Amino acid sequence: MVKAAVGTIVLVNDRMQTGYRYRCSAPVGRGFDPAFKPDLTPREMLELGVFCGKYMTDCREEFPASWFKRARLAPAKRDCSLNYFGVDASQPLSE
Repeated sequence: MVKAAVGTIVLVNDRMQTGYRYRCSAPVGRGFDPAFKPDLTPREMLELGVFCGKYMTDCREEFPASWFKRARLAPAKRDCSLNYFGVDASQPLSE
């Protein structure tokens, strides 16, 4: 991934969105609401195999390659044994 400069238009084509565009409005990793205090970074979530190894598998080009170096990813369908806790903790998108 090339770091998108503020003002750059990013085109997203993954399994959930095709032709979606957004404008990068803040430097990467900056400009979050002060109330946003996540426990884990996306990289840490990938290393823990969240969502049965299917977290962010269809949009890798949009994010830094370093996030995926130690990621526990399922090559095809979901594999809940990849989850750090060994359980299926997902809910359908309808939730």
